[in-house]
Amino acid sequence: MTVVLPPPVQPGDRIAVVSPSWCGPEVFPDLHEQALGRLRELDLEPVEFPFTRVQGTAAERASDLMAAFEDDSIAAVMATIGGDDQITVLRHLDPDRMLANPKRFLGYSDNTNLSNWLWFHGVGGVYGGSTSVHLGPGPGVDPLHLQSLRAALFGGSLTLVPPERTRDFGLDWASPAALVDVAPDWPASPWVWSGPSRSVTGAVWGGCLESVEMTLAVGRWMHPVSTYDGCVLALEASEEMPSASQCFRMLRNLGERGILGAASALLWGRPPVTSREAPKTEAEIAVAVAERHEAVLAAVADYNPELVVVLDVDFGHTQPQLLLPYGGRVTVDGAQREITAHFTG
Repeated sequence: MTVVLPPPVQPGDRIAVVSPSWCGPEVFPDLHEQALGRLRELDLEPVEFPFTRVQGTAAERASDLMAAFEDDSIAAVMATIGGDDQITVLRHLDPDRMLANPKRFLGYSDNTNLSNWLWFHGVGGVYGGSTSVHLGPGPGVDPLHLQSLRAALFGGSLTLVPPERTRDFGLDWASPAALVDVAPDWPASPWVWSGPSRSVTGAVWGGCLESVEMTLAVGRWMHPVSTYDGCVLALEASEEMPSASQCFRMLRNLGERGILGAASALLWGRPPVTSREAPKTEAEIAVAVAERHEAVLAAVADYNPELVVVLDVDFGHTQPQLLLPYGGRVTVDGAQREITAHFTG
């Protein structure tokens, strides 16, 4: 099937800001306000809906999404944050209302569910971005994230730049310091390339590993395996920090389903392995990441040893976050060791 990436936005456009999972703005309104201001600095006008700042039921959150998608004056839709129950929203969506006026949806984590639902119906989007996590905190938006966000919104192709520093968590959003201070970070290990030194271009599918596992378990909104032939599989683990063995088992399930074997490339997101509550040393972080590398490569060796693989690409739950077109094309060049995201449909 063909998945079409909706048109990019233009300066001055209106962009819907919705909470289709957890409603972070209800708990952290100051953070939300700062994020909206930073969208305006991009020359975009954020538009809120009844349940952007109030935790809605699954049906109420679906009503916000349908209203945002069918509004001709809105050019794109952006999630405030992820959550853990968006799978329950999908059954309330009316495809006729959602698909009559396709537009780019930006979100990650639990928003994998909506991204896959749109992909299933032939509409591409953007994996990454959230107002609460990436636009609200700190004295400004990280430059690498901002560069990637601009491309995702306004279109074009962008060769992704590995960050020099990374972090798994920020400052406590309940503290006023979260609005003005820079969160501590540490040196980012380089991306790790594996597999053949060839260049492949394919449509991105995947998302948050645990959400993908949920989709497979539910068994809805999945095409026959042949539909995923040649895709660039982009998978990343959440802040719940599944162990290396858990990651292997989830990848094994994708292998048994045939999707790992159908892919032309695998982008594995830099995994969160430490937390504010239980911090690790840099040495402990390196060990935890290496364990996950071993698990990923073991699954690849079993199911698709000719796969072009890049480990620790910064598109998931670590920061700074780079964005990827979801259903749009990405070029993974194993010879030049470059990843280029194509945000023009």
